[in-house]
Amino acid sequence: MIELAGKGVIVAGARRMGAVVASRLASEGVNLAITYRSSRKEAEALREGLSDKVERVTLIQADLANEAEVKKLIQKTQVDLGDLSFVVNLASDFPRTPYDSLNSESWDEAMSFAKGSYLLALHASRVMMSNSGPTRGHIIQFSDWASSETPYRNYLPYLTAKASIEFMTRAFAVELAEHGVLVNTIAPGPTMRPPDIEEAVWRKAVVDHTPLKRESSTEEMAEFIVSLLRSETITGEVVRVDSGRHLAGARAE
Repeated sequence: MIELAGKGVIVAGARRMGAVVASRLASEGVNLAITYRSSRKEAEALREGLSDKVERVTLIQADLANEAEVKKLIQKTQVDLGDLSFVVNLASDFPRTPYDSLNSESWDEAMSFAKGSYLLALHASRVMMSNSGPTRGHIIQFSDWASSETPYRNYLPYLTAKASIEFMTRAFAVELAEHGVLVNTIAPGPTMRPPDIEEAVWRKAVVDHTPLKRESSTEEMAEFIVSLLRSETITGEVVRVDSGRHLAGARAE
């Protein structure tokens, strides 16, 4: 099992669920590179709240779909943290695109997050290869409970991008196994109510369609991430943490 304290992690998409994950990693003594694209205020607040829990916390702005910015992110992480052993990439929007509104722009918008996952995993793993030990790094990505066999309506480009991340997980895991870098993905169900959806609507239209009748637990996801990062023989997996949502099948959204 890997000892986490003192290792360095990039947490991309550190709002909402990402903030819970970052806090849990900080409690293990993992040094943090918190990355953001546009939500600087939230990222600064998170850094301030975690600065007394770990030795090093750094804040880095980057567009993950821009390869030059990803390379700078990786370089700055190494300098500021002195180590890069882990990546936890939650960065994504949730663009609703009804079928009659689909066009090239909606496709490109969604695919930018798949591209960002690819670029971050690619360049981070190349650094991790130089770490010592049989297990030299671990990359954790995020998909969606519905991105495998049970798509729901009005999110075609988004779910296609998430499906590509799931395939990417297996492909990266195969490519990186000989280098001691593990790659896994978590597929959440309904987790945190978006601010533009009323509580009653969220409960009736979304949460009640999970078999367990409750949201996916951010705390359980954070705890599972800690367990995955400690592991040395789990790779290429997509694990649903979705209150059983995938068991209920697709429905109109």
